[in-house]
Amino acid sequence: MKNVFVVGLEPFGHELLRTIRGSEEYRFLELFTYEEVVRPPDAQYPSLDRLVEAACQRFAAFNGQVHGIMGYWDFPTSALAPLVATRMGLPGPGLSALARCEHKYWSRIEQQKIVPDCVPRFQAVDPFSDDAVASIDLAYPFWIKPVKAHSSFLGFHIDSPANLRARLETIRAQIGLMGEPFNEFLAHVDMPADIQAVNGYHCIAEELVSSGHQCTLEGYAWQGEVEIYGIVDSMRTGRHDSCFSRYQYPSVLPAPVQARMEAASRKLVHHLEYDDAAFNIEFFWNPDDDRLHLLEINARISRSHSPLFLMVDGATNQKIPLDLALGRRPAFPRRAGAYRVAAKFMVRYFNDGVLTRVPTDADIDRLKETCPEAWVRRLAAPGTRLGDLNLQDSYSYEAAEIFLGANAEKDLLNKYHHALEVLDFQVCHAGPEVST
Repeated sequence: MKNVFVVGLEPFGHELLRTIRGSEEYRFLELFTYEEVVRPPDAQYPSLDRLVEAACQRFAAFNGQVHGIMGYWDFPTSALAPLVATRMGLPGPGLSALARCEHKYWSRIEQQKIVPDCVPRFQAVDPFSDDAVASIDLAYPFWIKPVKAHSSFLGFHIDSPANLRARLETIRAQIGLMGEPFNEFLAHVDMPADIQAVNGYHCIAEELVSSGHQCTLEGYAWQGEVEIYGIVDSMRTGRHDSCFSRYQYPSVLPAPVQARMEAASRKLVHHLEYDDAAFNIEFFWNPDDDRLHLLEINARISRSHSPLFLMVDGATNQKIPLDLALGRRPAFPRRAGAYRVAAKFMVRYFNDGVLTRVPTDADIDRLKETCPEAWVRRLAAPGTRLGDLNLQDSYSYEAAEIFLGANAEKDLLNKYHHALEVLDFQVCHAGPEVST
């Protein structure tokens, strides 16, 4: 029996892990709760250094061998699991290579060296500087976001100096939520002098690249080899097309375009010296000019894609970090699942309000009578004000996730509309559309 500690293990993720063939050979143990390291109810992450020390103390008191440490959430999990693995002498990526992925500005510098045609113009921005507005040498509109964030948190579409000044006030007030623990992580990393000056309290401004078809390549590096095992399409909605409406697998992009993305990804991962770990890389393809734009690289799998891989390929992508955590080359099936296409749908609202009804367990059971593959993850309880939800993107509120599979896209979309009817979300709106 292998003892594998999972950072932020929660029931939904645990249930997915249990679908892995041979899962009876593993004991999946919680290393910090979901509320501690993924969605803190008070919107405050604990100290990363304290979490590392707490993990080491737990292992010292553990009655058994620790065989591996894994995670599948974004920051701080993406940094915490490798930090603990390094301290324990267990498999994991090098911290400097990890930082070259996680630090959005540093990552752009490295991307520009190896895949320059895929990288937009960008620059670092100190949001606390008196001349922050005047310092930006990009044409409007552009995007600004912290050098470390996720789920589009504090990411804003900027169309004027006045808009920028207003958004900088919000950024200054909230950037420390992830900026402070990210600085704790960076203290463990050897960084070039010019990068050291850009820390977790800085932002990156970038030219717009969000046109065309967006997708995510999921892969891993193993002893110098880089493998891509799936490409997931991302459909967007909302003002500025900034909010995800669904992820759909497998990608419908032309095969030559997928091949170019894979080649660029392999070059980048090799250049970053990122090894023995999973990653995902987001691209845009503009069919009008056939250009590729690299959005970002993430040093983790996407847990949002896990049920999709299970439905289409026959295994959750959590198997990749599991194999890597145990020091072995991942083995992953292809097209061995029960469905030809699968998607994660995000139940989003663009106006503030109160959730007056969310699906009950009985509602979910009733949905499974007609859609047995369905997974439903509720992100808020009845009575929750949408505006009070933590770590939302800047232009919408996400109340739930629905995962479905089918044998054709039309059937998949019909299933989703059916699911919404059965699950019967209800909101009493009480405010204007999320401001721009």
